[in-house]
Amino acid sequence: MKCPFCQTDNDKVIDSRSGEDGFAIRRRRACLNCDKRFTTFERVAEIDIRVVKKDGTREAFDAAKIRNGIERACWKRPIATSQVEQAISNVLQEVYASGDPEIDSRDIGECVMKVLSRIDDVAYIRFASVYRQFKDLNEFFEEVQPILDRKPVLDRPK
Repeated sequence: MKCPFCQTDNDKVIDSRSGEDGFAIRRRRACLNCDKRFTTFERVAEIDIRVVKKDGTREAFDAAKIRNGIERACWKRPIATSQVEQAISNVLQEVYASGDPEIDSRDIGECVMKVLSRIDDVAYIRFASVYRQFKDLNEFFEEVQPILDRKPVLDRPK
């Protein structure tokens, strides 16, 4: 590994630890030429996954879209950042664990909904309303009803 300071290819690893939820190894290195320290990351080469959209078109898998969708659903909710990061990680792990070169966009959406349903009901409904594209109030109510059935509704003040 070339030193970013002096460009010499002579260093030693001082410390290694897991990073990015186990998807990378973080290494602290010291240049043996200039004695400066720097950090490198080692990652598994990502599989080229294609997403099959609803209309049959295919596009490259973009993890940023999953991050964006989950973060938007959780926006201004009492959800810890660590929970959001764990949700994103869980979805990405499931996508990569399939091992298939193609994955259906519906499978990704269902996975996100499953993860969000365990974290926060409002975040789940927010994501579901965009993902499922409810046509009317009845479709929305059908999605909300199972949540209402399992949780007692508090009396509202009049």
